[in-house]
Amino acid sequence: MDADLIFSVGGALAMAGWLVLLASPLAPRLADAVAAYAIPLMISVGYAGLILAYWASGEGGFDSLDNVARLFQTRELLLAGWLHYLAFDLFVGAWIVRTAREASVPYWMVVPCLPATFLFGPVGYLAFAMIRLAHSRAVQPRLAA
Repeated sequence: MDADLIFSVGGALAMAGWLVLLASPLAPRLADAVAAYAIPLMISVGYAGLILAYWASGEGGFDSLDNVARLFQTRELLLAGWLHYLAFDLFVGAWIVRTAREASVPYWMVVPCLPATFLFGPVGYLAFAMIRLAHSRAVQPRLAA
């Protein structure tokens, strides 16, 4: 399969997953099934195929920044890295939505974390962790009273 096609399909799948997460209050089970499992698994299949096909031909490694740069000079391994980001960021976004629901964090507080997670991964996760902590601290005194 053509690398550009894999890139386009992976991006479209990820975008569909993020849209499902944005609509998750309407269908939480569907959002969990699609955005937490189905789409990340489909993207992971593409990732695994690329790794199996091109890993041995790639130069570089993970022991230095220069070697990481060398590794991603192979177009197909760069694509594999992109799919890695798409799958994991969506998985984390789905975890954020599910965890917020379980912790009764209002959905409107979660919404800004989703594009932050989509665009900047750990920043969205950090924002949600801070919101979750603040929410739990605000709720605990009311429960104790």
